[in-house]
Formats: sequence, structure tokens, C-alpha cells
Amino acid sequence: MIPLKPNEIQEWEEMHEERLVDLEEMIEQYLPKERGQQKIVIEAMNYSMMAGGKRVRPRLMQEAYYLCRGHGWIVEPFMIAIEMIHAYSLVHDDLPAMDNDTYRRGRKTTHVAYGECMGILAGDALLNYAYEVACTAFTSCVVDGIAMTDRYKMAARAITILAKKSGIHGMIGGQTADVEAEKMEEITKEELLFIHEHKTGALIEAAMMIGAVMAGADKERVAEMEQVGHVLGLAFQIQDDILDVTGTEAELGKNVGSDDKNNKKTYVSCMGLEAAKAEMERLYMEALDMLDKYGSESESIQVYIRDLIHRKK
Repeated sequence: MIPLKPNEIQEWEEMHEERLVDLEEMIEQYLPKERGQQKIVIEAMNYSMMAGGKRVRPRLMQEAYYLCRGHGWIVEPFMIAIEMIHAYSLVHDDLPAMDNDTYRRGRKTTHVAYGECMGILAGDALLNYAYEVACTAFTSCVVDGIAMTDRYKMAARAITILAKKSGIHGMIGGQTADVEAEKMEEITKEELLFIHEHKTGALIEAAMMIGAVMAGADKERVAEMEQVGHVLGLAFQIQDDILDVTGTEAELGKNVGSDDKNNKKTYVSCMGLEAAKAEMERLYMEALDMLDKYGSESESIQVYIRDLIHRKK
């Protein structure tokens, strides 16, 4: 990692806090209005979106966008869209048929607050609305001198990435393997990797890739961002597995021990706590090593990743 002085790290951390505040305001602006005969499902959607959280995927997309020298607001629709897709996945993940969790981020899960039927519909609606938001990238005015034809190509490529990484070859594929693994006594390390790479890692890869695409990066740099996202996604999920064992409900704002309750296969259950910690640190350093080639331009994202991977909640 690029060595930074304590005061420099503090400045970066303060900047990241400001960007998170700005992102929360941005999300509110994109949410649908709670009106009409479908008002209740919109309320449930917005309840799910405004539950707080780390906003990891849109923030990583933003950091990749800046790292690849993007400027302006052209990436914003995709930042919102990927967070909506993540929110929908959590709403469905919490359902009785899945993990049956009752609390997330310190308050009742969507299906508990609005009923199971509305929880299902809210998840469906968030997924659909995510693509409505992403498609606004085609209809917005030309920004910062980017030609409309180039803007169309970038947006089309970004939507393709978003769809693939959240579908059967990405997040849904990983979720499927995760559900099937609950029926097994043991799984191999390769099977566990598949679950984590797809269920968690795919959207993080998408975030990094789309940030690069919307910044106008070439194929080589987009591929590099995908690899960083791949390693980072694994490290992030392993830390999540660790926190499910070592964290408290007050710290995490959700039910703890649910992985064990639902017979989830995790790095901790398969490798042990200390081995999981060591693997998380190895992957974290690998991600930083890949970013070092970008020199001082990667300082912001490196500080963000450091805080993300070593989070306590």
C-alpha cells in the first residue's frame, strides 16, 4: 500500500464521509414518489433503500470512476441502479423461504414491516426500477463534451455488465449454489469459492467495471478493475463471515449467528476463524498490490478499501 501520513489518511477518511453523505442525498432524489394505487409497494421499496448501510457498491463504482479519470455525473444512474439491485437481493434474502431474518441495519426487515407478499413485490420492483434508472443514461444530455454516440456505447456496455453480473451467471447463480449447499454436510473449497465469487463478488466486480467503463477506460483497464473487484469481493465476504461469528447484534444491526442457524457454508465454518482471518488479509493485500500500479491516483480508493475490509459492522 502507498504509505500515507496519519493526517493524510484522516483527510481521505473525511472526504469519504462527505461522499457518503452526498450519495445518500443522491439516492433520495432517484427514489420513486409514494403515490397512486401502487403506493404501498413504493413505500416498501423506499423503506428498503433508506435503511442505511455502507453503500459499498456505488461507492466502489465512484472510486473506480475517479481512479480511471472520470469526471461529471455520468456515472450516477449506475451508482443508484447497483444499490437498488443490492437492496432487492437483501429483501429477498431475508424472506422466510431464504434466511428468515427479522432485523437488518437495526430495524425490521422489509417482509416483517410490510408482510411477506409485499416483501416479494418490493424486491421485484427494486430490480425493475434499477434498470429504469440505469436507462436514463441514454436519455440525459451530453455531458462534459462526451459525444452522444460514445455515451450510448458506454451506457450499453455498462448495462450489459450490470445485467450479467446480477443474473444467473453472477449474483443469482451464487445465491442458487448457496441455497443448494445448505442441503450438504460438507462442500469443497472450490464450491465455497463459487458461492462467494458469484453471490457477493459479482456485484462488486460490476461496480468496479462500470466505474471504469463510464470513465471511458479501455478494455485492459476495465479488465484490471474486474480483477481488483474479484479479489476485493472475496475479502469483503470473508470479513462478513467473520463478523457473523465475532460481532454482536448491537454492532451489526442484524441477527447474528444466522449463517450457523441456516447451515450456511462460510470460510469460518470450512476453514476455521484464524485461517479465515489470514485469507482475508492476504486478499486485501493482493487488491492493494494491484492498485499500486496507479501510483498516487489510487490513494483514495486504497484508504476506502482499508476501512471497508477492516470494518467492525
